[in-house]
Amino acid sequence: MLRRRAIRARSASSLAVAACALSLILAACGSQLSPDTVARVNGGAGAQPGTVAGGDTTTGGGTPSTGGGGTSTGGGGASTGGGTSAGGGTSTGGGGKTGTGDNSATGAGAGASCAGFKNGPGITDGTITIGNSSDISGPVPGLFEQSQDAVRAYVAYFNATSDICGRKLVLKTYDSRTDAGADQQAYAAGCDQVFAMVGSMSAFDSGGASTAQNCGLPDIRSASVTGERSACTTCFGTQSTNSGEFENAVPDFIMKNYGGGQHAAMLYANAGAAAENGKSQAALQTKRGMHFDYIQGIDISEFNYAPYVQQMKDKGIETVQFIAAPSQFVRLAQAMKQQGFEPKLYLLDPSAYDPNYVDQGGSDVDGTVVFTNFTPFAEASSNQEMGLYVSWLNQVKPGADPGFFGVFSWSAARLFVEQATKLGGKLNRAALVGAISRVDNWTANGMHAPQRVGPKRVGDCWRFLQLNGGDWSPVGGTKYQCNGTTS
Repeated sequence: MLRRRAIRARSASSLAVAACALSLILAACGSQLSPDTVARVNGGAGAQPGTVAGGDTTTGGGTPSTGGGGTSTGGGGASTGGGTSAGGGTSTGGGGKTGTGDNSATGAGAGASCAGFKNGPGITDGTITIGNSSDISGPVPGLFEQSQDAVRAYVAYFNATSDICGRKLVLKTYDSRTDAGADQQAYAAGCDQVFAMVGSMSAFDSGGASTAQNCGLPDIRSASVTGERSACTTCFGTQSTNSGEFENAVPDFIMKNYGGGQHAAMLYANAGAAAENGKSQAALQTKRGMHFDYIQGIDISEFNYAPYVQQMKDKGIETVQFIAAPSQFVRLAQAMKQQGFEPKLYLLDPSAYDPNYVDQGGSDVDGTVVFTNFTPFAEASSNQEMGLYVSWLNQVKPGADPGFFGVFSWSAARLFVEQATKLGGKLNRAALVGAISRVDNWTANGMHAPQRVGPKRVGDCWRFLQLNGGDWSPVGGTKYQCNGTTS
C-alpha cells in the first residue's frame, strides 16, 4: 500500500504543473506538449531566454554539493578497478515482457576491451563528464529538479562502485528555465563541455533539438516532449513516446472489467496537445473496441464542471477518462460527488499518482484508478533497482521526492553507463548514438515497463493502481499487461 508520504513532493505548485506536463506527455503515450499549454496552465507566457547555469563546484565521492547556478559532481569514490558486470542479459519488467539490453554492466564488464580508448569532448584520462539540462527555474521553480537529483544519485552510486575504463563520472548541470531558448543555450554549451547529456527533462525541449543533432551530442533523456525533440536523431527518451500510438492495455482493462467498454466518456483540458490527445485517444480506443458516448473538452479557465457531469448522467456514462492536471481531476471528482454521479470507473493517467491529488481530493477521489508504467515506490523493497534509486537519492538529497521523471532519469543514467561500458575502447559520441538506437524493450533492470528507446515507439506494458482511503494498491494484479498498441 502506498503511503502518501512515500511520494511527497517538494511543493504543491511544482507538482501541479509537473503533473499537467505529465498528463500531456505521458498519459497519451507520446503526446506533444505545446508551449501555449504550459503558459496557459501557469497563467503566464513562460520564462525569457536564460543563461546556462554556472558557478560550478566539483565534489568527490558520493554526495554532491549544491549551490550557485549549477554544479559539477563526480570524481572520487571508491574504485573497483576494471569493474564487474551485474545482472544477466535480460530482465523482466515486473512480470511482463522480457526486456533486452539490460546487462547493467559497470566498469569494463560485459567483455568490453578498453584497448584503443581515446579522450575527446568531455573525456579525460580520469573522468567522463555528462550533462543534464532540466527545468529548475522559471515560472515554476524546481519543475523537473527531480531529474537532476536522480542523475546526481546515479553518479554518486556509480562512482562509489565502479568506473568506465578507469574513468569516473562527472555531472555538469544546466538550467533550461522552462524555456526553449535556455534549452538551446544549454545544449550549445554541452556540445563543448560534456560527452553526452543524460536524464534531461524540459517542458520546452524543442530549443536544443537541432543543436544536439548538429554537433552529434548524444542525448538520453527522461522523455522527449515535442515533435522536434522526437525527430532529433541523436536524442532518445527512456520513457519512449510516439504521438500516433496508444497502448491497448488501457481499453482492454476497461472492456474486461467495466461493462465491455460501452457508454464511455473522454474528457480533456481544451488546450494545446491535451485537446489533440483527447480526440486521438478516443479514436484509437474506439478502434480497439471501446464506444464513447461523450467526448468533450473543458477550458482551462472553467471552474464549473456541473454541466459536464450532467451530460454524462443524461447519457448513461459508465466509465470516465480525463486528460488534465490533478487540480482538474479533483474538480471533476468533486462535481461528480456533489451531483450523485457514480461511474463504474474513473480512470486517470500516472499524473494522478500524486500526493496533491490525494490531499486535495480526500474522500471525493477514493476509488480512482490510474494506469502506470513503472514500479510503485511502495514496492521499492521488492524491486532491487527501485530500491537502489530511492536509497541513493536519499543519500545525496535526504527527503527528496523520487518522482516519475526521476525514475526515468535514473534509468537514462543506467542506460548510458551500460552502453558506454559495452563499447569500451570504441566509445565515442557516434558509436554511443548508434548503440542507443538499437536498444529496445529497456526496463532498467525491471524498474519500469519495457520501453522502446531506439525505435521511439510507445511501450505497451502497463499496470493499474486504485486509491482507497488515501492509499494506492494494485488492481488487476502486479504484473504489467502487455497487449500491443493501436495506431
